[in-house]
Amino acid sequence: MHALLVVCIGTSTIYLFLILAIRFVGRRTLTELTPIDLLVVMLLGSSVETAMVHGSWALRGGLVSASVLLVMNRALTLLADRIPWLRKIVAGSPMVLMSNGQFIEENLKRSGLTESDVLQAIRGRECGDPADVRLAVLEPDGEVNVVLKGDAAQVKA
Repeated sequence: MHALLVVCIGTSTIYLFLILAIRFVGRRTLTELTPIDLLVVMLLGSSVETAMVHGSWALRGGLVSASVLLVMNRALTLLADRIPWLRKIVAGSPMVLMSNGQFIEENLKRSGLTESDVLQAIRGRECGDPADVRLAVLEPDGEVNVVLKGDAAQVKA
C-alpha cells in the first residue's frame, strides 16, 4: 500500500510540475510543434517516468531532469530567435518543391517527399492541375503551402 501511495504522490507532483513548467517556458499549439519540441516532449516522458514510480530520490532526479530539458529548450528557442544561422540549423528553412507547375526533383529527394505527397497537398487546395501551381513549399513545420497562379496569398494545404 505504501508503494502505491508513493506512486500517486510522485505522479501527482510530476503532473503539477510539468503543467507549471510548460506554462512558464511558453506554449504552442500541437500544429506549431517543431521537431525539436517533439523531441523535448519525448525526452520529458522518459525523464519523469522513473520519478513517477520510484521513491523520493527518483522524484527529485525527474524534476531536475525535466527542468533542465525545459530550460534548455527555452534558451535554444530564444537564441534561435536572435541568431539567424542557429535558427536555420534548429528550425530549418522553407524548401520549394514545385515552381510554376514543375517539380524540383532535388528538393523532393532532400525532403523525403514524393510527387504524390505534393499532389495530395495540391488536391487539398482544391486544385486538380499541377500546371495551376505557382509554388508548393515545404515549411519548417512540415506543412506544404501551395500558392496557385493568380493567388495573392499562401494557403496551407
